[in-house]
Amino acid sequence: MCSLEKRGNLFILTLTGKNVEHRLNPDVLSSIISALSRAKAKSTRGSALVTVSHGKFFCNGFDLDWVNATGSKQEAQQRFDYSLDCLTQLVQAFISLPMPTVAAVNGHAAAAGVVIPLCHDYVVMRRDRGVLYVNDLEMGLKIPELYMAFFRAKTSGWALRDLVLRGLKIKGEELLKMGIVDAVYDGEEGVTNAGMKMADDLARRKWDGEVYAEIRKGLYSEFCGMLGIASKAIGTPKL
Repeated sequence: MCSLEKRGNLFILTLTGKNVEHRLNPDVLSSIISALSRAKAKSTRGSALVTVSHGKFFCNGFDLDWVNATGSKQEAQQRFDYSLDCLTQLVQAFISLPMPTVAAVNGHAAAAGVVIPLCHDYVVMRRDRGVLYVNDLEMGLKIPELYMAFFRAKTSGWALRDLVLRGLKIKGEELLKMGIVDAVYDGEEGVTNAGMKMADDLARRKWDGEVYAEIRKGLYSEFCGMLGIASKAIGTPKL
């Protein structure tokens, strides 16, 4: 699950709950989507959001125990597909959020859990612990074309190749060199404080959130077109 706190113009989204790996099932995903909806409703000019978590994992992918707690493979596949649909709704909510977003990644993000930090505009990560790990090859799963478009939107070239075709557990320093994360810091407190400071600095710019969201959609035009949320005109500038 998650909690949402508002401090001035800064929204702090914290991944919480007994599930210390912060695995994703429809209930967890719905909780995060609901929090983003509340942040959107309360947003003003100059709002920003930072996502944090506690423990060894930032997000360890789908809740496969929930997926497999059925009576048949067919039902398990239906649960997996439903989880994927809920994840897509979450991605859409992040991309449409009318404010800058920062992920402060203090632990591992694996499988579908890699999508969560990369939904954000900026990612800061621990130097001393934590990896991003796209493990679809290891699991024998084809990455859906929508999420290939997502990865193409968020990275490119050899960094994209290494992320999706090598099955590497990539640490913060290497991710920084690859251009996938924006900065690395020591310790949970260090990365959390850095993420909050970055979000606070962005909030101080007092940007128009609707304009910000539409520019973001234009930046990731292929992916947003596939999501059905392509950027739209919102008026002419004041001269």
